[in-house]
Amino acid sequence: MTFNVPLVDITPYVRDGSPEDRAEVARQIDAACREVGFIQITGHGIPDEVIAGLTDAVDEFFALGLEEKKTYRTPPSINRGYSPPKSESLSLSLGVESANRMNDFFEAFNIGAGEAEYPHMAELPQPDYAPNVWPDVDGFEEQVQTYFGEAARVARAMTRIFSDALGLPADFFANVTDHSLDVMRMNNYALPPGTDVKLDGDLIGMGEHTDYGIVTILWADQVAGLQVLGTDGSWNDVQPADNALLINLGDVTGRWTNEQWMSTLHRVKPPVIDGTIERRRSVAFFHDGNVDATISTLPSCIDAEHPDLYEPVTIGEHIAAKLAGSRAGKKNESAERESARVLASQRY
Repeated sequence: MTFNVPLVDITPYVRDGSPEDRAEVARQIDAACREVGFIQITGHGIPDEVIAGLTDAVDEFFALGLEEKKTYRTPPSINRGYSPPKSESLSLSLGVESANRMNDFFEAFNIGAGEAEYPHMAELPQPDYAPNVWPDVDGFEEQVQTYFGEAARVARAMTRIFSDALGLPADFFANVTDHSLDVMRMNNYALPPGTDVKLDGDLIGMGEHTDYGIVTILWADQVAGLQVLGTDGSWNDVQPADNALLINLGDVTGRWTNEQWMSTLHRVKPPVIDGTIERRRSVAFFHDGNVDATISTLPSCIDAEHPDLYEPVTIGEHIAAKLAGSRAGKKNESAERESARVLASQRY
């Protein structure tokens, strides 16, 4: 079968389009969520200069020496700061050991929405809403925060589309994201560009995984590496179109919709072309929802053909189990359905 990531122009939701135009966008998003779980969007409204500022900041930070970058590490329970190469194993977030027992060959820097971003909340649990760690790099905090705000806006536009596509009240997602666990991860595939390399079983950029929350907004270089699992079990290369962002659903949405919408497995292979490492960066904004919101299957997604697949769980409990796998190396024992998908995919 031919694998294709649909391209959808969401301008009607960003620019207050007509009801008819918005309905067509919602229809396209619904089809993509049911058939692929990955989408490309244009019309998102993030200015080019904001993206340029983000990539400049990313480059400045990752150009620092490894020992200096390591000074910005935080404990595994705090989803902030620097993660060195081979310090994480994302497949463990799904309860599966890496096929080659090697951790993932990427480095990352995380920021997120802290308690101070939600002044309407009297008290929020820590470390879920921890303050950020900011490196001593000129312009980094301002440039990254500016993009973070734009990505948050796009994420909320997507959930407004989701409400319409699923026939939910317009404020359904707004009610479970007013103090959302939002985290942005800047990734660098850390082998030096131009390095000659022979691929073997020990080298993986980022292991197979699903994202944890409601929706992910992904900016990425137009360089090979990202692969998405098709419904036929095949791994397929995905690169963003010009001026497009990649969108994928997370496990929270998969659970809410009883897997009628797909939280799709994906991975990153080392960006190697003709035996030479290519530079590759990505920035993922994870819109995960309120820590105390309960994920219970939507009644509209349960019927005789689709029995309820999941017990209720809070978003905080779900995310904590995922992070204990990826960042602390503790196998997630509560991801039986997800781990079965990973094990099946490892045949390809």
